[in-house]
Amino acid sequence: MAEVSVDAKNPCDGMQIPVPGRGRGTLLPVQEAGAMKTTVADKAEVELGARFSAARRRTLALCSGLTAEDMMVQSCPEASPAKWHLAHTAWFFESFVLREFVPGYQLFNADFPWLFNSYYEGFSAFPEKRLRSSFSRPALEEILRYRQHVDLGIERLLEAGAEPEALRRVELGVNHEEQHQELLLTDILHAFFTNPLRPVYGNGANLESRISESRVGDPGAALEFQQFEGGMSEVGYGGKGFSFDNELPRHRTWLEPFSIARRLVTCREFAEFMADGGYRRPELWLSAGWNAVKSNDWRAPLYWTNEGETWRVFSLRGDLPLEELESWPVSHVSFYEADAYARWAGRRLPTEFEWETAAEGQPLEGNLLDSGLLVPSPGTALLQNEHPTKWFGDCWVWTASAYLGYPRFRPLEGALGEYNGKFMSGQMVLRGGSCVTPATHIRASYRNFFAPETRWQFSGIRLAF
Repeated sequence: MAEVSVDAKNPCDGMQIPVPGRGRGTLLPVQEAGAMKTTVADKAEVELGARFSAARRRTLALCSGLTAEDMMVQSCPEASPAKWHLAHTAWFFESFVLREFVPGYQLFNADFPWLFNSYYEGFSAFPEKRLRSSFSRPALEEILRYRQHVDLGIERLLEAGAEPEALRRVELGVNHEEQHQELLLTDILHAFFTNPLRPVYGNGANLESRISESRVGDPGAALEFQQFEGGMSEVGYGGKGFSFDNELPRHRTWLEPFSIARRLVTCREFAEFMADGGYRRPELWLSAGWNAVKSNDWRAPLYWTNEGETWRVFSLRGDLPLEELESWPVSHVSFYEADAYARWAGRRLPTEFEWETAAEGQPLEGNLLDSGLLVPSPGTALLQNEHPTKWFGDCWVWTASAYLGYPRFRPLEGALGEYNGKFMSGQMVLRGGSCVTPATHIRASYRNFFAPETRWQFSGIRLAF
């Protein structure tokens, strides 16, 4: 099994590139790109500038163990190459902030506005998503210069005192970049899984200690449930900070009494479903789910492989024996698999409003990207029902709710209205974040959404009744 060292030389790590606007041939290390000056008078702008810089640096840091060749791979139509993620996140700031709020702004490259557009039909034409791996040009070095150009443009805009709508767009762009940080990692995981060498993304800290910790006590501790009285509940974002348009408006909904599990379903529990013929019993599956099982030959979660009776799970931390992960949350299952498991267990999936009601007001803590683990891995106290449940991190939770607009939902104006609203058909809602979700990005009202057959995300199961 090949290992990608995070210390390996790569084009994103400390590379010197020309800085637009500082004279021909002037050089600046990449890691300084977007570093904000402290001359902005308004505190909110200073804070936004700092978060912008941190997000932009983290995206580059996530690529620090990748080769230029790694960053070209697109291993499934749903995924995108890492190089494309680097370019598209810069495209977002250039297209929706710099072009609209900087008088006389000069495009870095006249082809980039359409080349790196993802799906904004009202903005420009764009290439088919499945063709992104064919973009051998522009070269990675040019993409890095593009990011530098955009970073400096945003920095100067904030220093000059941007108007309120520009600040809102920058904040949206930061959250957009954080979404792509998670996508970048899930796409890399899929790319490395399809590589016969099965490269390791990174070793990181404290994985071995977490594996040892998870062996303490009974890995099969009974699943406990937390009861909620139901009644009239308010859902949707109600704070004063940032939220996406699909979290609005806050509104009332009626909930019957319900109970929700204190932890996620584990690998061991899901393996019992498999051993009981879960993938061979059509009575457990929705019709579309059973069709997916047959057409895709599903026999286990994505990234589970076996030789005889021995199962292994591929992860960003390498190929790991299932027997060491029995008490860890099962991940990379589709909505159909989550629903079938719940039916087999005599339970159901929570609705998104049940989940939100349970999680609202709880600490925004858990195994998120900031932990550095990069794998779903709860602490022993949680496994043994000795600690209040953590609602965030490890795996996104499939809910029983279709992704639809809230009452009086209004998308953003213009092309940005395509960000969320046009996908409100044929998708299911997930809640709670994962081990690769930035901690600054998640909240109780946050709504993720994917098609029900999706498996390449860190998606897991939390039961309810």
